Amino acid sequence: MRGNLSKFMLVLAGLMLGSALIATAAEPVAKPKSVATAVFAGGCFWCMEEAYDELPGVVSTTSGYSGGDKVNPTYEQVSAGGSGHIEVIQVSYDPKQISYEKLLEAFWRNVDPLDQGGQFCDRGSSYTTAIFYQNEEQKKLVEKSKSEIEKQLGKPVVTAIRPAVAFYAAEDYHQDYHLKNPLRYKYYKYSCGRKQRLDQLWGKKG
Repeated sequence: MRGNLSKFMLVLAGLMLGSALIATAAEPVAKPKSVATAVFAGGCFWCMEEAYDELPGVVSTTSGYSGGDKVNPTYEQVSAGGSGHIEVIQVSYDPKQISYEKLLEAFWRNVDPLDQGGQFCDRGSSYTTAIFYQNEEQKKLVEKSKSEIEKQLGKPVVTAIRPAVAFYAAEDYHQDYHLKNPLRYKYYKYSCGRKQRLDQLWGKKG
């Protein structure tokens, strides 16, 4: 009896431990109570995700499409043109840790705001730059920052300032592409000439 009881107690303890581990794993990661949203179009959304994921205070980034009328567009439909949508990222951030102004600074230094035909090797309307403002406060900040960038570069900035409209998340294989496929991503980023052009515009990062 003692042997059987000991075995039973061991099995029971194992089940209880397993349940505790499952419950712990299922618990959601704590998020800031106040999370704001920003939407930016900077050409390839893979590259823009990487740029914002590096910033303290950014909770998450999601690649997607916005600006057009088509509901739930696919990558093929957007890249083919005619949908009205462009590639964007939706940035969720904690305003207590990072300001919208800081997000704007990161945006300008990760795009070529003088290129109206696309970004780097990616050509066409779906790769053009834009900032989608969520409210009047964001709109004022965007207009101010755009004016400052024009003075800094001494040339007209073609980046569009647009009111936020429906955002559609891109297909799963696009999300966190720089983390899921690091070698392919690095090759694409270099061969596309993105870093080289950004260094030319803004100077090399230290």
